[in-house]
Amino acid sequence: MACSAAFTTLFSSNPRAFSSKPVASISNPFSQTLTIPTSFTGLRKPLQSHVPRSISLTRGSHSRRTFSVRASIELPLVGNKAPDFEAEAVFDQEFIKVTLSEYIGKKYVILFFYPLDFTFVCPTEITAFSDRHAEFEQLNTEILGVSTDSVFSHLAWVQTDRKSGGLGDLKYPLISDVTKSISKSFGVLIPDQGIALRGLFIIDKEGVIQHSTINNLAIGRSVDETKRTLQALQYVQENPDEVCPAGWKPGEKSMKPDPKLSKEYFAAI
Repeated sequence: MACSAAFTTLFSSNPRAFSSKPVASISNPFSQTLTIPTSFTGLRKPLQSHVPRSISLTRGSHSRRTFSVRASIELPLVGNKAPDFEAEAVFDQEFIKVTLSEYIGKKYVILFFYPLDFTFVCPTEITAFSDRHAEFEQLNTEILGVSTDSVFSHLAWVQTDRKSGGLGDLKYPLISDVTKSISKSFGVLIPDQGIALRGLFIIDKEGVIQHSTINNLAIGRSVDETKRTLQALQYVQENPDEVCPAGWKPGEKSMKPDPKLSKEYFAAI
């Protein structure tokens, strides 16, 4: 089972406050103690309640239905502004501050959540993104990893060799969400366990969430598919009169979202 653990670890930290909205500086620090459960199954129990969702398609000129969907203020997050946050993180073996909104107008962001430090599936994902960080840099994209562990736990994990289950030096920040406010605002928190599901979000330069995937705890994610989806997003934003069919990759034929013009694509495949 992914991230199953037969141990109990106690982290104590004194981080800055986090918020799912733009954050003003907070002068009074606080201490938080996070007790990691002795075990968890690797599978989330289904929730009973459901939040109503609302999406509307707008019409552009000539009454053409657009394919850029902006959701309402309710779920889903895709199509809405990403919840902003300010948090402490570990990068280059130092403690830094990360604010999501600082990337607006500058870069795309891959924001991914993972359950716990010093576990099993998690380091395979974290190191895989780090090893291919340069490919995302070329796409003007920053990667940010998040868990509910403290920055002290992050630092210890980074300082642990990969062959011993550690991360080694990473090429992007690991964010600490000990208050769980970030995980909650992105809808990936498992409240009864105090950890996050494997949620991944692609946020564009305007700060809008354009893609999300959420895996259960036992299932690792694909760097290849994340990169492909990012490239498809960037393509349709640069070519707003086109859409990308299933499995599209750069250089392949796209499609016109029109009953007649789309036949050109179908005739070519």
